[in-house]
Amino acid sequence: MEPEALDRDVWRVTWATRHPLVGGTGGGRWHPPNDFEALYTSFEENGAMAEAYHHLSKAPIFSSSHVKLNKISVHTARTLTFKDFSALENIGVDEEAFRRGDFSRCREIGAAARFLDMGGLIVPSARWPCLNLVLFMDRLSDDDDLRVAETRDVNWPSWRERVQTT
Repeated sequence: MEPEALDRDVWRVTWATRHPLVGGTGGGRWHPPNDFEALYTSFEENGAMAEAYHHLSKAPIFSSSHVKLNKISVHTARTLTFKDFSALENIGVDEEAFRRGDFSRCREIGAAARFLDMGGLIVPSARWPCLNLVLFMDRLSDDDDLRVAETRDVNWPSWRERVQTT
């Protein structure tokens, strides 16, 4: 696979107190825990909302206060693209295991892409029918650019009502 440049807007939901361009090191679908910082975003607003909603709904009390939706303008020089699950299956990701929450192979792929100096991965979302962009923050070069273009409050009841009717 050849890396591609990416120039587009993506979406991310964060706590109001968290800067939208700070990634996480605790591990995620596409990066091992405590290994490196990754920033998870979605190509679609609803994709970012669905991901955050999933995580918030697992808490004993759904905390919807102080959550922001961030539109981020991104330019990367070296991004690997997996547009659908057939592309991931070709490198050992089982879609059924993925849907069950077994992300071990995905983490290996993310670690390998970072090792190969990729700035990120474009991958199918687990929560919404769209693509996500996962950025490896320590692999972004001087040619890459991230900028918060817009931030607004999240209204969970309104969002739930809107997506239930679509």
